[in-house]
Amino acid sequence: MAMLTIRNLDESLKAALRIQAAEHGCSMEEEVRRILQRAVAGSTQRRGLGSRIHQTVVSTSGAVDLELPTRSLPRAAPDVSEDLT
Repeated sequence: MAMLTIRNLDESLKAALRIQAAEHGCSMEEEVRRILQRAVAGSTQRRGLGSRIHQTVVSTSGAVDLELPTRSLPRAAPDVSEDLT
């Protein structure tokens, strides 16, 4: 199993981490493992460009229900059977 050392950790962050770990009933080390696991798992679940744009629009302007227009019949295909030579 790998080992990781984090230097220059702010004391207020360490205190908040200790409190969060206690609230979850685990050690600080276990809490950090869980946080890292969630962070990495979230970044590997890639969404497509359309989904990301949709999420950005919804988060800034809210969800909107639009009335979709009724579909019409498609146009007839052009007649290309005529000889053009």
